[in-house]
Amino acid sequence: MTKQTILNATHRALGAKMVDFGGWDMPISYGSQIEEHHAVRRAAGMFDVSHMTILDLDGAQVRPFLRKLVANSVDKLKVQGKALYACMLDANGGVVDDLIIYYLREDWFRLVVNAATRDKDLAWIQAQAAPFGVQIRERRDLAIVAVQGPQARAQVQALLGADAAAAAGKLGKFAAAELDGLFVARTGYTGEDGYEVMVPEDRAVDFWNRLHAAGVAPCGLGARDTLRLEAGMALYGQDMDESVTPFEAGLGWTVALDEGREFNGRARLEEQKASGAARQMIGLVLDEKGVLRHGQKVFTAAGEGEITSGTFSPTLGKAIALARVPAGVVGEVEVDIRGRRLPVRVVKYPFVRDGAAQPGVLS
Repeated sequence: MTKQTILNATHRALGAKMVDFGGWDMPISYGSQIEEHHAVRRAAGMFDVSHMTILDLDGAQVRPFLRKLVANSVDKLKVQGKALYACMLDANGGVVDDLIIYYLREDWFRLVVNAATRDKDLAWIQAQAAPFGVQIRERRDLAIVAVQGPQARAQVQALLGADAAAAAGKLGKFAAAELDGLFVARTGYTGEDGYEVMVPEDRAVDFWNRLHAAGVAPCGLGARDTLRLEAGMALYGQDMDESVTPFEAGLGWTVALDEGREFNGRARLEEQKASGAARQMIGLVLDEKGVLRHGQKVFTAAGEGEITSGTFSPTLGKAIALARVPAGVVGEVEVDIRGRRLPVRVVKYPFVRDGAAQPGVLS
């Protein structure tokens, strides 16, 4: 049976078009996906991401457990509320999932993992945690509302008490705090500033409605996908999975090969670090008319690859994509679109930062 978030009836009352997403009944848009996209880039938009899985980990050995579980180094987490983006890997270096880790206390860390991979992730984490005596609590009592855009932080702060608003305003990027009973994190998946707010379910509808009344635009999963791709952010299941290492997914920056730490898949990553991965991620822009989509073949001087994520970019007015191709010099690149091989430009991603095209993307 399709699952629903606490905001499901609110989405329907707003006229949202609902779709099945990883077993959840979620809004794809509220009318115009393009308008929702621009609202986030230009002002503020909000997303119901309560389908994401929140796990609280408790116990004296949580940090040692996380040092083994993920490829990034949790030793970077020293200040309460600090967050870290990381990948869980299997023994062969494949990505089980990507996630965010929050440091709350030495015996209490919080993870947020993807919705569609909830069952797999929970089984994997539980199996890995058992030798460490770590207790895992799934926080289904919390909803998550992501408020994103240049005006997003001010809009959220306006709903908080004076002290909480001041504390929220001082939060650095990738940091969080418990404020007025809300867990306010300065994180997001759009390339814009803002907060992801974990709200007790009994307060979630009121929180959403107050933001809406203040002019924050409700946005669906369609705009979330175009925004994250413009920002060059990876999507699990398309840009990475168990068949791909972080180096092959353009996520080498999340790998910390710090001395004295054994984590799942480390041997494979050390091999790739020494000899180079066989595949690489590149950014593509199509200057001609057409749409770049997941699964299309990509032809390079180094060999064939494929698009992992592709879409029309509302900010740029062009089709953009991430593609995994053989390592090496790619030369001139073409994409097969319905049997036609069209030339595309290779560009450095992210394609958009702070609402504007990055250098070279539009040239």
